[in-house]
Amino acid sequence: MVVCMENREIFSTITAIPPVFVRLDGRAFHRLAEMLSLKKPFDGRFNDSMVQVCTALVADSGLNPEFAFTFSDEISLYFTRLPFNGRVEKIDSVTASFAASALTLALETAAPLSFDARVIPATEEFAIGYLTGRQNEAWRNHLNGYCQQALIGEGIRPKKAADQLRGLPAQDLHEMMHTRGFNLAATPAWQRRGVLVYKKITQKEGFNPVTREHVMAERSAVSVETELPLFTSPEGKGFLGKLVAGT
Repeated sequence: MVVCMENREIFSTITAIPPVFVRLDGRAFHRLAEMLSLKKPFDGRFNDSMVQVCTALVADSGLNPEFAFTFSDEISLYFTRLPFNGRVEKIDSVTASFAASALTLALETAAPLSFDARVIPATEEFAIGYLTGRQNEAWRNHLNGYCQQALIGEGIRPKKAADQLRGLPAQDLHEMMHTRGFNLAATPAWQRRGVLVYKKITQKEGFNPVTREHVMAERSAVSVETELPLFTSPEGKGFLGKLVAGT
């Protein structure tokens, strides 16, 4: 009896309709941090490597996301057109494997790396709320990271430090560092607000050899924004509105 393998592939026909986000999360990256002796709570080399991964996903992967937002070990890709006819299984597996390969190259590590991936259906309105929520999570991650390292530096074990911080309001965490003479608002913006890698349309002068005239042509270039506005601010809302609308 001949068995058709395609008929036995689970979930292979599930498709998504754009726009969507694909969120990638590093798997067990705490072990990677230990192996590479990454600086805590934030390591500039690791962040630069994650930005390289985002740039490769946007510019070189052939997947064609509109932009990527990253903080810590997380990447959110926004698609208005989907590869693989929207097949969720392929989108998840290819984005995750490409990101893992790109990060391995960027970090020059021999250790295997992996990401998990999930597809999140969106609308333009949802996309603005989603990105605002992820930036808020970046701020919370920033607070926890510095506070936990401060407690560990004072001799508290990592697990006990994490338990001590769990559930505390952001204001309390900010005050905790303030009393220790540390201004969290003075840390680099990429630590607090994340980094955005996106396609930017620019005008470039060219020469038409047929008409022998100088003409202006549109070029798509990848831009990296490390000084993002606060997405809940009027400036940030305007920025997001234009970004999601593709204008």
